[in-house]
Amino acid sequence: MGAETGPIARPAVVAESPMGDDVLIVRVDGTPGRDRGRDSGGKRAAIVSAATELFLRQGYQATRTEQIAAAAAVSKQTVYNQFGDKETLFRDIVLGVTATAETFAAELTDTLATLHDPADLEPTLRSLARRYLAAVTNPQVLALRRLVISEALRLPALAAAYYERAPARILTALTEQMGQLAERGLLRAADPRLAAEDFAFLLVGRRLDEGMFHTREQTPTAEGIAHAADHAVDVFLAAYRSPSRQRGRPSGSTD
Repeated sequence: MGAETGPIARPAVVAESPMGDDVLIVRVDGTPGRDRGRDSGGKRAAIVSAATELFLRQGYQATRTEQIAAAAAVSKQTVYNQFGDKETLFRDIVLGVTATAETFAAELTDTLATLHDPADLEPTLRSLARRYLAAVTNPQVLALRRLVISEALRLPALAAAYYERAPARILTALTEQMGQLAERGLLRAADPRLAAEDFAFLLVGRRLDEGMFHTREQTPTAEGIAHAADHAVDVFLAAYRSPSRQRGRPSGSTD
């Protein structure tokens, strides 16, 4: 997703890590470790911000704790006091950014749950698709995905947790709402899960593959996102729009 936003249980540390023109906001548990000084929260945020930027730029294995401490302007011991070790810090950051998916899933649900007018179906899906595609193809999100995958064999539980809290969470929310739209007669979707998968992969499949293998940081243009999202919605509705709800007009109606 673009910037990482959304509610999360407090206490939490929010750290912004600039990379190019984008900002990745990471939320982690704000409970300090053994370092309980007055500025413990500030130190923790600085460590998260520095570590996130270094991990995304040069990878987990190549990033040393000494580098993180220097970039955060704290001692190496402070990093250990706050997070225990580099692996724990990495885990906290990876799982902290999944707040984006949680937020988008809630937004998706709120948007589609109130959709009843057939005339609103197409513009609503177009708007949702554009936000979805922009989030998935954000260079920061792609960099994080590559980073998690690069460590999947060594940290399989972390990779699985990221998948469940991010991509799978969105697909689950889509599945629930596709079922609701079908019940309201707006879509023809006997299998809501299949409809959700078709929507998601029509929209992000090729572009996600392309982004994962091209490591240059290049944010997609608004025009490119709009064109790709609109095409995906057109194809999806051609297959799934209820025949009796074409363009908001009852079947058989005349002017």
